Amino acid sequence: MEQDTGKKEHLAGHELDAEIEAAVEELRQKADPDLVEEAEEEVRRQLRREIRARLSRTVEAREAERKAASKPKEEEDEKFVRFSLVVRLQHICLMTSCVALIITGLPMKFPDTAVARIFFSLMGGVGASGAVHRIGAALLISVALFHVGYILFFREGRKEFRELLPKPRDVGDVIRNVRYFLGMARHGARFGRFSYVEKFDYWAVYWGTVVMITSGLMLWGQDIAMAILPKFCLDMAREAHSDEALLATLAIIVWHFYNVHWNPDNFPMNRTWLTGKISKKNMMHHHPIEYEKLMAECEAAGHNGRRKKQSGQQEVDKA
Repeated sequence: MEQDTGKKEHLAGHELDAEIEAAVEELRQKADPDLVEEAEEEVRRQLRREIRARLSRTVEAREAERKAASKPKEEEDEKFVRFSLVVRLQHICLMTSCVALIITGLPMKFPDTAVARIFFSLMGGVGASGAVHRIGAALLISVALFHVGYILFFREGRKEFRELLPKPRDVGDVIRNVRYFLGMARHGARFGRFSYVEKFDYWAVYWGTVVMITSGLMLWGQDIAMAILPKFCLDMAREAHSDEALLATLAIIVWHFYNVHWNPDNFPMNRTWLTGKISKKNMMHHHPIEYEKLMAECEAAGHNGRRKKQSGQQEVDKA
């Protein structure tokens, strides 16, 4: 292969020399031969410089491509900070509480099944399972209260909450995506910091948490609840707690896990909930409006920085 390439380059060089010689012979018949020889030498010098420069650029480009190909994908892909440590810790606490509540709650909803009997025997009885369930409930209540404080008293929390509020644009995004999925549009919706899917995730947790905590506290303190409320309220709380728990379990497994972790873009897991960072590729694909906004802010900040530097230099020069 290398010999073939060398032969081709050699032949190409001979063809170039032949073309130059032909042009020189033609010009000698029309112009001063001395001037033609000087022009020939100048053209050859220019061609040599151009060939060296092009070869150098080509070699440098090939070396850069080879180095880029040898680097791990994580190192060459730019990262953007998506979630702060406070947000990630809230998510981890919420996830831990939900896992504990689901694992200990479903056997109590279906106590007559073989799986539930095996689970209770491994846990040491219904009482032990109930204790773990209450610990998970306490963690859920704690993270819910902290999140309310995070929204009220943290600037970041208020900003994130405003981004998560439903907007008229979300309705348009749903329509655009449905049309795109049906083949009626060339492009789907473009999202900012949060898409309507992520907003639905957030508000579903909000609603579910309110229902689960309210009904769970009534069942936890049945004597107090019965002293204040009629019995049908406790019956309603028991049904709401049980059905909402099953709905939340299915929503987490079917809706949340697929959209965040199991879809082809992130399979087998999206690590943003651990690292708080998102790749440039995913940022441009899933949140193009936010990416463009960040790039515009960076460009504006750089422009302002250059203007300040120039202004400072001018003041120094005047002094």
